[in-house]
Amino acid sequence: MRRAIAGIKSRWRNLYYRKLGVRLHGYVWMREIEIPRNFSDIELEGGCSLDRGVVLLCSGEPLPHPKIRIGTRTYINRNTFLDATLSLEIGKECGIGPGCYITDHDHGTDLAFPPLGQPMVSSPTRIGDRVWIGANVTVLKGVKIGDDAIIGAGSVVTKDIPERAIAVGVPARVIKFRKARELVLEHS
Repeated sequence: MRRAIAGIKSRWRNLYYRKLGVRLHGYVWMREIEIPRNFSDIELEGGCSLDRGVVLLCSGEPLPHPKIRIGTRTYINRNTFLDATLSLEIGKECGIGPGCYITDHDHGTDLAFPPLGQPMVSSPTRIGDRVWIGANVTVLKGVKIGDDAIIGAGSVVTKDIPERAIAVGVPARVIKFRKARELVLEHS
């Protein structure tokens, strides 16, 4: 019964956010998420899943392209915050752990202005396909994480991570690379 009710609520959220202008391409599984404003700046591919407490925040003037784009069959776990002013893209078939913060901007550092009076400094952030990001990871502006990479729990990603890399730490550093599973063929 709980599953059926959750499914009905998710379908209602799809209709609600589509009506507000979120670009939904197919059905998106949604728990209790938050999209405070700028609905048309968000594009979600069918088959992606957003768990409870996920926040999709787009700030600034609308752009001709989506500021947040999430690929098909990507799962964003609980209490993850996506914060964009320019371009934040997450590829297909990714797993994003709980409590993550992913952004494409920060504030300037001019001493003449208080922290919240600083202009935004933005640079596109892109997470490739089939990337696994552990719990409580922070991904900062301008970072590109390559396809099939893994980011360990609690890491802070400040620089690009190449494809198939496993990176951990503060700041995140590559510790090794993933290898394709070798197939063993049996001859009869």
